[in-house]
Amino acid sequence: MGGERHEPPPDEFEAELDQIAELNRLDTPSPAPRDGRGSRTADEGVPPGEAVRRRDSLLLSAGHTVAESDSLDEALRLVAGLYAPDFPMDAQYVFDIGDGSLTALAQYGFRPGSVVDEGFRMPLTTGYPAAEVARTGRAVFLASTQEYRAAFPATWHMSARKGRNAWAFLPLVTAGRVVGVWLAAFRSPVAFTKSERVLLTVTGRMIGQVLERARAGKAELALSRGLRQSMRAAGPALTGLSVATRYVPTGGGLMVGGDWYDSIDLPNGRLALVIGDVQGHDVHAAGLMAQLRTAVHAYAAEGHGPDAVLARASRFLTTLDEDRFATCLYIEADPSTGNLHIARAGHPHPVLRMPDGTCLLKHISGGLPLGLMPGEEDYPVDIVRLHDDEVLMLCTDGLIENGGHDMYSGWVRVRDAFSPGPVEDLEGMADRLMSAVLSPEPGAREGVARDGDDIALLLLRRDSVKPRAEVSQRRLVLTIGQDQGEGLAEARAELKALLHDWARPDQVDTAVLLATELLGNVLVHTDQDGSLTAYVTGETGRRRLLVEVMDRGDELPHQRTPVELASSGRGLLLLDILADQWGVRPEPEGKTAWFALTEASPGDAGEGAAV
Repeated sequence: MGGERHEPPPDEFEAELDQIAELNRLDTPSPAPRDGRGSRTADEGVPPGEAVRRRDSLLLSAGHTVAESDSLDEALRLVAGLYAPDFPMDAQYVFDIGDGSLTALAQYGFRPGSVVDEGFRMPLTTGYPAAEVARTGRAVFLASTQEYRAAFPATWHMSARKGRNAWAFLPLVTAGRVVGVWLAAFRSPVAFTKSERVLLTVTGRMIGQVLERARAGKAELALSRGLRQSMRAAGPALTGLSVATRYVPTGGGLMVGGDWYDSIDLPNGRLALVIGDVQGHDVHAAGLMAQLRTAVHAYAAEGHGPDAVLARASRFLTTLDEDRFATCLYIEADPSTGNLHIARAGHPHPVLRMPDGTCLLKHISGGLPLGLMPGEEDYPVDIVRLHDDEVLMLCTDGLIENGGHDMYSGWVRVRDAFSPGPVEDLEGMADRLMSAVLSPEPGAREGVARDGDDIALLLLRRDSVKPRAEVSQRRLVLTIGQDQGEGLAEARAELKALLHDWARPDQVDTAVLLATELLGNVLVHTDQDGSLTAYVTGETGRRRLLVEVMDRGDELPHQRTPVELASSGRGLLLLDILADQWGVRPEPEGKTAWFALTEASPGDAGEGAAV
């Protein structure tokens, strides 16, 4: 989940620091100087060992603050403050390990324009101390320049003439794997006693936790960014309906949370609209949302009604996570009539805006949220007629309650923003709603939900139906038995007759080819009869052909990649290439394979070829 901190219990730090204190009593028998220049290992006048005990006490009190830092830069700054003058660490690097090389992630104490800014990269095969630590997982302690030069003659000059005289390179380990290296550099030579090595090891563990959290946060951000892109603005709706959508993520750092919306073209010429909210605002909620959204989309494409879609989605969520639930509202809209078949699973009611701006809460029967009580999935379906220029608003509770509002005061705010403006400007309505809810407070970042709750918004408008040109409504129904192979030729002839005035003859040939493939697939691969139904609907010049082929076989077809000389296996491949839309949906008995083509003028074909 987003926001989890992976850190050892406090008693682990305290046990290690007790070990340090015990080692200090053995490692500091007298206040002798470190080197020949008279620098002492403790402050003047301080009893032997007192300075290091004071240092250990400081580390104990500040250690968890370091481990809980929000960034590597902050962690390194805090670490620098943990060390006393007798242990003069004044510069640090954190190196990342990946793709067979070291890269610099963060630094403290080095000059501006350092290797972090210059895109430092070094192969792990190089004779550099940090590369050796990455290869072996063992720390390297270099107490002086002479020791550095003797141990690493090929790379010691990289650290020469920089005012440092001792270096410690420690592995940063996550889940038993070395994922980085921490470099601590010192102004004076350091003996690196046993207590000092333990002290540096504990500090390295703290930095390792920060690095682990930073890497996890980066992965979560990449995940949420991908999910956000997948939930793009809804495309153009079917004739007679218009849709506008908005999404604003949580203020918790992710670009997407548990809220989602969807717009799905159904095989029967209708439109499905979905809005939902998975419990939580972390990356786990975002992951569940992505899976649940995909499942709802699949159930809708299979041709299930709103109640069946929600019931199946509820059972699906239970298999993913028994501790989380989700609210959802699903609509199947018929553009020709304006009828909306609505099922609701614990989600806020939609809001209906009439042409004069009057807004009212449209109460819809509902069932329990998805995944809440397995086996109790009962979602009644209400039918609402959306009239010309009426707008239905679907939203998640973040739109209502954002900014500290309760359901009542939030509803009043939304109503006041939803009512004004021309009905033709659906996008403007969406903008006003979001602006009213997200008006930034002083110092707040605009476009982010202030209270950490995502906002999903979907507006659906019934467009005024203008007088239509000649409207074609034709249907062809026929059945071909297993012993009626000649029926394929008859089906091709009847389908051609159905499309006698189609604008583009090449589309007629495509339709005949695809219908033949579907019927042939039934006759060759099953022992069932094949039933074909073809519909032509819409205005002349912009008509839509829907062809459905049903059989009672249980096995669903799957797409194959045939070799060059194969005699079969190209049916679904042709559908994928030539049809505007296609799919396969299960039936109570058997299955239905379908495809759709939209009539286009010969000029449209030329434009498509030019692209």
